[in-house]
Amino acid sequence: MTLNRRKVLASSVALGLAAASGVQAQTQDWPSKPIRLIVPYPPGGSSDIIGRSISQALSEALKQPVIVENRAGANGNLGADLVAKSAPDGYTLLLCDTGALAISPSVYTKLPFDPSKDLRGVTMLAYSPHLLVVHPSVPANNLKELVALSQKSQLNFAVTAMGSAPHLAGVSVERASNAKWQYIPYKGGSQAVNDTVAGQTQVLMNGMLATLPFVQSGKLKILGVSKATRMPLIGNVPTLQEQGLAGFESGTWQGVLVAGGTPQPIVNRLNAELIKIIRSPEIRARLTGQGAEVVTMSSAEQDKFFNQERKRWAEVVAAANIKLD
Repeated sequence: MTLNRRKVLASSVALGLAAASGVQAQTQDWPSKPIRLIVPYPPGGSSDIIGRSISQALSEALKQPVIVENRAGANGNLGADLVAKSAPDGYTLLLCDTGALAISPSVYTKLPFDPSKDLRGVTMLAYSPHLLVVHPSVPANNLKELVALSQKSQLNFAVTAMGSAPHLAGVSVERASNAKWQYIPYKGGSQAVNDTVAGQTQVLMNGMLATLPFVQSGKLKILGVSKATRMPLIGNVPTLQEQGLAGFESGTWQGVLVAGGTPQPIVNRLNAELIKIIRSPEIRARLTGQGAEVVTMSSAEQDKFFNQERKRWAEVVAAANIKLD
């Protein structure tokens, strides 16, 4: 080996050791400043409810303030893009509907980031099925009656955002049942729910966590739940599978992600703390009482789930020919 080659090799080793030392120092000191928890939807939706439920406990566990920030827009993609392009240091977290995020690459032709490369999973937190609900004035009490009504009267279907999981769930129900409705897009679940409560739209599919309180208060009428089995909390409500949609299941999957390249020790710490918090008796009971199931995963399991959902919804998007700029 020549002298020059030895110098180059020694320099490379030194740089590698310095970089490793820097990452080690970064992870050992983490967290040393406040953490931002980005919810890419307006207040009042499922992700926002869960974010505000866990933020204080996460702050106490990490001994740093955890600040919830709503960065709504483009079906959650504005907030997701912010996190995807943030420094991979664990100080900017994304709490969103992971299923909806998996849909974006198929729907948006100009997505400014690649969710499967620019973000990495930390853990799933909760799942809540979609509820098929209508305004109380709608003269239908089950899916069959709703389909028949839709074929002779115009029904406006509120969607939390074009290309969202509830939107594609509605498209799937429409195609499988031969229903007909007009999609009315909103900028978030809470706005879609509020307009359906007000009667400006007649039909809605949305996560159970954010929708059930309006059913319980009588402001919305429930026709079905998009789960393989009935939900104990609303055990008298039949599933959409029971009503003729064989194999149909959809819902919202709230999870936490960070920028790609975030060191594994930081991801592991976040995973452990978040799982401990979401499984705590108080928070589990609160979410269960609102219709959400606590579902946790390792970082690798969440990334695998994301890729499976991406492939699943890509088929629905292609079949329905949905494309957005």
